[in-house]
This record gives sequence, C-alpha cells and structure tokens, in this order.
Amino acid sequence: MLRIAASALLGLTLLSSPASALDLDAMSDGEKAAFGAQVREYLLENPEVILEAINILEERQATAEAAADLELVAANADELFNDGYSWVGGNPDGDITLVEFMDYRCGYCRKAVPEVAKLLKEDGNIRLIIKEFPILGEASVLSSRFAVATKRVAGDDAYKQVHDALLEFGGDVTEVTLRRISDGLGLDTDAIVAEMDSDEVTRQIAETRALAQRLNISGTPTFVLETEMLRGYLPADQLQLIADSVREEKS
Repeated sequence: MLRIAASALLGLTLLSSPASALDLDAMSDGEKAAFGAQVREYLLENPEVILEAINILEERQATAEAAADLELVAANADELFNDGYSWVGGNPDGDITLVEFMDYRCGYCRKAVPEVAKLLKEDGNIRLIIKEFPILGEASVLSSRFAVATKRVAGDDAYKQVHDALLEFGGDVTEVTLRRISDGLGLDTDAIVAEMDSDEVTRQIAETRALAQRLNISGTPTFVLETEMLRGYLPADQLQLIADSVREEKS
C-alpha cells in the first residue's frame, strides 16, 4: 500500500519538475536516496494520501472488472439464458432473467435460498435459471448428478422438489441418502440412480462448468442478473435494487 501511494506522489513530483529531472536513471545514488527520504517523510506526515491512492486504485479496478464482466455476459448470453437444459422457474415470461450458479454444499447458497424466493415473490416478473455448478468435492458432484438426473427422468416439478431437499439436507450425501430423499418424494428412484452416470448428465454438468470458466466464475453463489455479474451472496433488497436498475437501463 505504501508503494502505491509513493508511486502516485512520484508521478506528481515528476510532473512538477523541470525536464532535466524527469530521468530517474540519471540520478546519482545520493539523489535517489534523498528523493526516497522526501517521499517517506511526506507520506508519514500525510498518511491520508495512502488511503486516497488505494481508494482510487480500487475504484478503477472495480470499474474495469465491471466492464469486463459486461463483455463476458454479452459474449456468453445464449449459453446463460437459453442452454435448453437448465431448470427455469420464477416467472418464465418475466421481463428480466436471474441466473444462479450454485453448489448444494455451499453455505452461502443455502443462505441465499430465502432471499431469492423473497425476490421472486415480491417482484413477480423475474425469470430464474439454476445452473448446477458443483465445485466443493465429490458430495457436490453426486448431488448435482442426482438433481440433473431427476429432471431428465421425472421433469421440472420433481427437480425443484429434489433441489430444495438437497439444499436443506445436512447429512453426508451418499447414494443411500439420495435414495431416501427420492423415495420420500415418491419418485422412481431406480430410474433416477441409473440416469445419474449417463453421458447426458455428464455433458450438462461439464458444459455448465466450461461456461463458468469462460465467465471467470470460481465461487458460489454467483448470479447473473440480465447483464450484471453479481459474485457472491446478496440479500433480496439489494437484488431488487439491481433488478430495478437493469429495468431502467432497458427502458
């Protein structure tokens, strides 16, 4: 952090110096040491300069990252919003779409469940897409395979039931526990378990993982709200503010 502020101060010093002083390589060791001492003294007397420089740097980095995210979302829009296999909920005819990359073993994904539900209920005009993105170990992969297989075998309603049950489940995920969940919901458990290792289930999870890599998504939950990339957990009120802003930009 000290180096950031010192660099900023150096730039101001050089701009205010005569042309002959702009070449630091031309300075003697003594001149360089004296200049460094002046920079240090100034920063110690004016420590707020360090925070100011850091804040400016962070703002510039955030602006650059937001611009890069906009480009990534635009370049991958079809795979995000119309992949043909991810579960679609909320209002399927909503005027904006919220995509969630999630992992069943992710604590913040579980924390986000009531927030997303609140947003969908109170707004009423948001289309939701769930992207199965298991990144927290074999239990996560097993859970996602089970959920995707359920959708393929038993349809969207059954998927939603299994999705909710997996997010609420607190025990070890094994084939035995997954069978219990399926049996408890009255599903065709044998057919779902047989489908879990199918090429199509493998393909869907692999394609979502590849999409996440292209979008530089490495954690869950990550949301894409129409054009906005939202990395991490957000409460319903903040999601609503962003949704309102997106609508204003579209209008």
